[in-house]
Amino acid sequence: MEVFIAILILVAIIVIPNIKIVPQARAYVIERLGSYYATWQNGLHFKIPFVDRVAKIVSLKETVKDFAPQPVITKDNVTMQIDTVVYYQITDPKLYTYGVDAPVSAIENLTATTLRNIIGELELDQTLTSRDIINGKMRAILDEATDPWGIKVNRVEVKNILPPRDIQEAMEKQMRAERERREKILQAEGEKKSSILIAEGEKESAILRAEAQKESQIKIAEGEAEAILKLKEAEAKGIELLKNAKADSAVLTLKSFEALGKVADGQATKLIVPANLQDIATFGTTIAEAIKDKK
Repeated sequence: MEVFIAILILVAIIVIPNIKIVPQARAYVIERLGSYYATWQNGLHFKIPFVDRVAKIVSLKETVKDFAPQPVITKDNVTMQIDTVVYYQITDPKLYTYGVDAPVSAIENLTATTLRNIIGELELDQTLTSRDIINGKMRAILDEATDPWGIKVNRVEVKNILPPRDIQEAMEKQMRAERERREKILQAEGEKKSSILIAEGEKESAILRAEAQKESQIKIAEGEAEAILKLKEAEAKGIELLKNAKADSAVLTLKSFEALGKVADGQATKLIVPANLQDIATFGTTIAEAIKDKK
């Protein structure tokens, strides 16, 4: 009985450690008797004791590696520091395990040499303004070079570009001068627009004043013309009324006397007497006598 229990314990000690559960997004590379045997994906697996062994546990998640700044020389012989960030993913655990020794170090060295080659074909100004071009070229070269290692390079980003201090100071002075130039241009354009708007405003104001004066004079002239027209219409109506009333020369002479009386009642210092005043007086005497005989 004791021997049986001892055998069970021995079997448990041997069997239980050889039961493997592979988690999600992981892969186990298995060797049998020193040679590649299989790649276990997620799930429950059992390896033969003393025959199989787990050679490598590989993560299938996307990995981000931020590499230290590398000294590079541009086409115009400017030395600067550039650091990169590489996003990669293991697509073949077998190739990743047996394809290259120290894959991460290999990617770092490949990134540094590729970056030096690309920057060596660009001048300083192009390097500072061509991040997208540098990223695209590096990703394509690294992706192709890491295929035999079972690695897929998804993206490469140039993180920082650090020129020498004297060049940074020169660039800062240049940018400051450029900003001042743009500020002066904007200020001059603003003053120009302001002057134009003021001139246009004065022009429109003068036009409006002239139009208002013109309309005022037109209204005054129309009022005077209308007054003269009304006066002439009144005179015409008076004459027409006299005509319709069949006024004779006596009535007309009487009206002339009334008009003469009104003139005399005024404030004038001179009075012009008509040349035929004697005829008018004779006619007036005749009218008076006619009135007495009638009574």
